[in-house]
Amino acid sequence: MAEKMTYKDSGVDIDAGNRSVELIKESVKATYRPEVLGDLGGFGGLFALNAGKYKEPVLVSGTDGVGTKLKLAFLLNRHDTIGQDAVAMCVNDILVQGAEPLFFLDYLAVGSLDPEQVAAVVKGVANACKESGCALIGGETAEMAGFYPKGEYDIAGFSVGVVEKSRLITSERVKEGDVLLGLPSSGVHSNGYSLVRKICFERKGFKGDEYIESLGKTIGEELLIPTRLYPKTCLPLIEKHDIHGMVHITGGGFYENIPRALPKELAVEIDGAAWKLPEIFRLLQEWGNVDWKEMYRTFNMGIGMVLIVSKKEAKAIQSELAAKGEACYEIGRVLRGAHDVTIKGGVFHG
Repeated sequence: MAEKMTYKDSGVDIDAGNRSVELIKESVKATYRPEVLGDLGGFGGLFALNAGKYKEPVLVSGTDGVGTKLKLAFLLNRHDTIGQDAVAMCVNDILVQGAEPLFFLDYLAVGSLDPEQVAAVVKGVANACKESGCALIGGETAEMAGFYPKGEYDIAGFSVGVVEKSRLITSERVKEGDVLLGLPSSGVHSNGYSLVRKICFERKGFKGDEYIESLGKTIGEELLIPTRLYPKTCLPLIEKHDIHGMVHITGGGFYENIPRALPKELAVEIDGAAWKLPEIFRLLQEWGNVDWKEMYRTFNMGIGMVLIVSKKEAKAIQSELAAKGEACYEIGRVLRGAHDVTIKGGVFHG
């Protein structure tokens, strides 16, 4: 008679899944807003929108993942920051429409369930949600035995936010003569990591623990710095100032993202000397012998979020942020043109 088999024999451990839920409960509950109904473990997350707060509420949603940055988390066996990347890629995207993030759900797929690893990832998600003011109201952890190698996983998520229809930020509000304000990034964020890995781990042969003097840390520590969360900085600005446009500098860098916030008849000229290029980008360019235009088309180059405003608003916003100890650079201007981006100065020597 054949030996009896269980689901665990196939590589799926239900008990480990239950333990994972127990380990993340407190982190998740710490993100709850007053609008959250129910508790963790339901089939769907419940959120009671306070519609009376708005005349014409518009829901804005965004979804994304972390991408091949995960390979570094596996290599260095560090999983406590990667959850912030997943949240940031979503909440920063909906923020550019003027939306306040309300809630977030994640999807974590693993090959073999390690409760402590899952807890570390979800704790990063929860901390980022809390910092962004949105509730983590649910998610899914899928144990997919034989699909992912042991110790590896993928994470993605989506966020939903709300904005008053009259305050929705669209390209229609951008005008000739507007200026671009750049908010610093925290590093490479979550874009271009296929190129980063090719440069650092194939061409340079790094293992991740090499100390880089000019960075003041190991290359692995630098590359795992999580994506900056911009809601706490930008939502008060959106509420108080006339923001004509916003741009989240993600995949596609300056050349692909900025035109998405422009009317067809307008273009942008960027002053590449307006901010100091972070050392990691100089090193990546040097190590990989990457053309500078390719660098600006792939990476954020030290600018993670862009606000497009009138000259008058620009001065007020810069003063407001300076009073809070936050950097903000005037990096360019809007002009008549072919719906494109030109970069001058700085490394372009224009």
